[in-house]
Amino acid sequence: MPKKKQTFESAMQRLEEIVALLEQNNASLDDSLKLFEEGVSLISYCNETLENARLRVEKLTIPAGIADKEALPMDGGEEEQENL
Repeated sequence: MPKKKQTFESAMQRLEEIVALLEQNNASLDDSLKLFEEGVSLISYCNETLENARLRVEKLTIPAGIADKEALPMDGGEEEQENL
């Protein structure tokens, strides 16, 4: 049977399960290490997925003139703060 494609949401759910299992302190050292390794792999997958999503959003918004205001320097930043 083909392996189901992993989603960000399923990876996060599995990470939560792993954390709960490790917090229970019921697993052997070997099982704990296997869970830890799986968790590290899932974190890597989630970080990569988030970075790809960020790049897609950036690619879509920058050409359209839509930009994150926090990422751009404010014009007259000092003057604006004085007026607050």
